[in-house]
Amino acid sequence: MSRLILFNKPFDVLSQFTDARSPTPRATLSDFIDVPRVYPAGRLDRDSEGLLLLTDDGALQARISDPRFKAPKTYLVQVEGDPAETTLAALRRGVTLKDGPTRPAQVRRIDTPDLWPRVPPVRFRKSVPDTWLELTITEGRNRQVRRMTAHAGHPTLRLVRWRIGDWSLDDLAPGTWRDVTG
Repeated sequence: MSRLILFNKPFDVLSQFTDARSPTPRATLSDFIDVPRVYPAGRLDRDSEGLLLLTDDGALQARISDPRFKAPKTYLVQVEGDPAETTLAALRRGVTLKDGPTRPAQVRRIDTPDLWPRVPPVRFRKSVPDTWLELTITEGRNRQVRRMTAHAGHPTLRLVRWRIGDWSLDDLAPGTWRDVTG
């Protein structure tokens, strides 16, 4: 029976178990998860937070992370500014980045979500509003959501992956994990 772990990756943690080559110590998954032979199914950037799935099943890992399987990934995204409806419509159609066009995304404005405080906090500027979006993509290019929002003129301030396929964070606190039972 394969094992699947849901982990709420905190900000400033690498999505890997070791970081031996770094001249300065950085937090890794091994600081939070002491389970042998599980590996991340996909990645989440050091400056992003939220759901990371780990498994000991290579086929499951591929189904979760390989873009061919189009597993939807939903993010709560705090962006700089107040995107116009035309901007959101462009994200829904797909935008062209340096590495080619993205698949269409589902995107909508949301109220400020009830999330844990980020450490360090997101910079605040009185003169520049921010907006929260719920954005779902079915691919996972390097820093894709950040690049999409920047391309649209609204850089990402905070990025929290909330859901991958049928799995979501729900009430999982940052730095904690649980096995999926099923």
